Amino acid sequence: MQDCDVANPALATHKVRMARRASFQPQTDPKAPPRACAAPGCVAAGEFRAPKDRALREYLWFCLEHVRQYNAGWDFYRGMGAADIETSIRSDTGWQRPTWPLGRLGGVRLDADQMADPLGILRDTGRHEKRRAPPRHEAPPELRAALGLLDLEWPLDPATLKSRYKELAKRYHPDANGGDRSDEEKLKDINRAYSLLRQRVGRAESAAQHAAHAG
Repeated sequence: MQDCDVANPALATHKVRMARRASFQPQTDPKAPPRACAAPGCVAAGEFRAPKDRALREYLWFCLEHVRQYNAGWDFYRGMGAADIETSIRSDTGWQRPTWPLGRLGGVRLDADQMADPLGILRDTGRHEKRRAPPRHEAPPELRAALGLLDLEWPLDPATLKSRYKELAKRYHPDANGGDRSDEEKLKDINRAYSLLRQRVGRAESAAQHAAHAG
């Protein structure tokens, strides 16, 4: 190459393949009016076309002798930088078609649970992380309102529940607000929510301890 010297074996192979695309058979319509060869001073018929530029949308027409000369000096990558050449070669590898990362088809993600990977090729990817992620525990329906009121998540341990209750009780207690009783109903709701959750958390903890001793 003249404008960009790139030591890339794939580039040389690619240029050879590009050169082989040309077929030295007349490419004109027999019924079309004859074209003159585009080479200056040549009076022969222009029966063979060659690309005018890299866009490959416009062509020049030559006689056989001059199309061979033109193609011998043709350089598709002339004027391109190394990065542009590499991008063009990679694009040709996929026939200029769009490609997507593994696990997508045109932007549609595949469900990791539907992908079999017996060899563990995707072991270190997010797909296996998704499979190894612990299941999310949904709170029982009858406890969701109480959890929401205390701004807590399920599962819940007694220490977290007690700490949160003390914080809210102190915040809304009239003694902490100069005797203001406007939040008295809020405090009653907090007390009811705490009582319900304490009972359920206590039963769950007892059941877990019993199961541990039985095991």
